[in-house]
Amino acid sequence: MSKISVRYIVADVEAAIPFYTETLGFKVDLHPSPGFAKLSLGDFQLLLNRPGAGGAGQAMPDGQVPAPGGWNRIQIEVDDLVATVDKLKRRGCRFRNDVVIGNGGKQVLVEDPSGNPVELFEPV
Repeated sequence: MSKISVRYIVADVEAAIPFYTETLGFKVDLHPSPGFAKLSLGDFQLLLNRPGAGGAGQAMPDGQVPAPGGWNRIQIEVDDLVATVDKLKRRGCRFRNDVVIGNGGKQVLVEDPSGNPVELFEPV
C-alpha cells in the first residue's frame, strides 16, 4: 500500500474545507464538486463526502445513508495543546470535552462543522 486515506462524511463540504484548511492547516488537493474534496496534511489524506453526493456518499443496499458524527476520529499531534485550544475557541470551534491528561500526554476532541471529532494530542 502506498497511500492511506481517511474518509469523513460531512453535511456540507464547503463548510468543512475552511475548518480543516484555515483551522488545522490542511491543504485542498482536489475539489471537483460540491459533494467531494480531497485534503492533505503532510502524507495524510482526508476525503470529505456529503451524504447522497455519489461515490462514498451513496446509500447502502438496505437504504442506510452515510451520516457524519460518531466516535472514530483522526488524531493530530500538536506542540502546545493549551495554545491550540485557545486559538480554536477564539474561532468558535466546538469541543466535546475539556483537555484530558493521560499517561501518554494531553488530548481534547474538537468537532468539525458536521460534528466529526478530531483529536488534538500533545505527547509527554
